[in-house]
Amino acid sequence: MTATDTTDDRAPWERHAARAAMESTEPDASASSDRLDDAAAVSIRGLRKVFGGGLGRSASTHVALDGIDLDVLPGTVHALLGPNGAGKTTTVRIISTLLAPDGGAVRVLGHDVAREAVAVRRAIGVSGQYAAVDGNLTAFENLSMVGRLYGMNRRAAGVRARELLDDFRLADVADRPTRTFSGGMRRRIDLAGALVARPRLVILDEPTTGLDPRGRRDMWSLITDLVAAGTTVLLTTQYLEEADTLADEITVIDKGVVIARGTADELKSTITQAILTVVVAEGAGDQAVTRVLSDIGVAPPERVDGLDRWTVAVSDGTRSATAAVAALTAAGVEVVDSSVSAPTLDDVFLTLTAEKESQS
Repeated sequence: MTATDTTDDRAPWERHAARAAMESTEPDASASSDRLDDAAAVSIRGLRKVFGGGLGRSASTHVALDGIDLDVLPGTVHALLGPNGAGKTTTVRIISTLLAPDGGAVRVLGHDVAREAVAVRRAIGVSGQYAAVDGNLTAFENLSMVGRLYGMNRRAAGVRARELLDDFRLADVADRPTRTFSGGMRRRIDLAGALVARPRLVILDEPTTGLDPRGRRDMWSLITDLVAAGTTVLLTTQYLEEADTLADEITVIDKGVVIARGTADELKSTITQAILTVVVAEGAGDQAVTRVLSDIGVAPPERVDGLDRWTVAVSDGTRSATAAVAALTAAGVEVVDSSVSAPTLDDVFLTLTAEKESQS
């Protein structure tokens, strides 16, 4: 089919993407394509991306992705978690066909991103780190324009725009220029734009960056509603609470490689140590407390800010707390209170990235 063929009913951007895909050089994925998960909404094996290395032998290169494997199950929220520069945005740009990989295989909703970029783009919606909203257009005009770019006629695009404005609680500001919107409202319009074509997969790149706590909670609610309606969501984030709250599964990336994956609870379970906090009566002997907690803990105990509150890392939280109270009482130390703090996703993240740093 040529560009002048009048039977080509694709949108202009789709025809352009098809030509670009035909002209691009396909990465070699023969070694890993047979291991892709056909049941996954997104399946990646051995994904590599290298930046730099231009003209001249001295040109430096940066390996952004170094053999990423990833599977995103349909109807779930999958979070890519990692520090700045970990490779999260590079990964989602490749998944959404905005960046060509240098190696590996990527399949999105059954389509190869290198050979079937147009089909991938038809099936996904993308919301980037920054709201892609035209401030000179109203909320309605922004969404209607997106519908037209997807090939909808004027009436269908308008109807879909009104539906989304209602869904996102923005109908009362539909005819206001978006330059007058708050950051949270602009983010909601941007997410609505990603849903105009009713995609089966929505990719959200750090969707709550720059939002205040209320705006972040509102965005979480919208994402939860999306998944309840059957949409698959792949999101990147630096916020541990966000991943813990939203994600069915988490993949932790650092320096271009996957360093851990699993549910939030599974990742937390990789850290066996909990923190035992003991409050003793005023005037209790430091030596007795130190001796008992040293025997029970897996690290030296610490006194908190010179108070009668002590903390120590333990391998078995509940049993260790019981043993500590019994041993302190036997040593003549009155225990006022004791508690055990389970590992958080913050603990997991800091531990994993610290291990990666020590290995590099």
